[in-house]
Amino acid sequence: MEWLKLIGIAIIIIGFLVKIDTIAVILIAAIATGLVSGMDFTQILATLGKAFVDQRLVTLFVLTLPMVGLIERFGLKKQASNLIGKVQKVTSGRLMTLYLILRKVAGLASIRINGHPQFVRPLINPMTQSALRTRYNLDQKDVDPKDIDKIKAQTSAMENYGNFFGQNLFIGSAGVLLMAGTFKSLHINVNAVDLVLASLPIAGVTIVIVWLNNILFDRYLDRKYGRSHKGVRNDE
Repeated sequence: MEWLKLIGIAIIIIGFLVKIDTIAVILIAAIATGLVSGMDFTQILATLGKAFVDQRLVTLFVLTLPMVGLIERFGLKKQASNLIGKVQKVTSGRLMTLYLILRKVAGLASIRINGHPQFVRPLINPMTQSALRTRYNLDQKDVDPKDIDKIKAQTSAMENYGNFFGQNLFIGSAGVLLMAGTFKSLHINVNAVDLVLASLPIAGVTIVIVWLNNILFDRYLDRKYGRSHKGVRNDE
């Protein structure tokens, strides 16, 4: 009956398929797994509480909420847009590529000053939109809403690329240490340094591919807005 202890996995899959509240599904799965494993309800609660306390650093994301609120309150979003509006040669693609590179460098140094709510939404996205309007002398109403959505998607993608392909560039990151520990338990001779060195080429390839994609995005914007608006700066 050991297979019965996997009931929690089945509950999670079914719960996600029928779109029940995620936290409720996980708690039900944890309680069910504990009960079929012979634990009483008190032991289950104690185990869940200990796990929460041991992993309490995960809840630090809550600190980003007041940070975003302060950014919005004091107009940092608007000031960032104004700053980009004064830079004549910046393009939306170049700005996104620059953020990707900074995101990689931050990952290499294990500096967590990034993220969708902290940087992309209040800063990078409006700065990229401002770069588009400045380059082609556009007003907000002149920009196709579909292109605004594309910029939102592209800037979010920069964060995803930087995080996914850059999180293992720091030797002390949780992912690197977890993989190194797993390899060690399997008696495979791979250490944390080897994992970081293997991640470096992937990070470099990612930057090149995304840079080329951003160049194509700039050319798309140039074809769409460069010919129909005077004052465009042909400095490519």
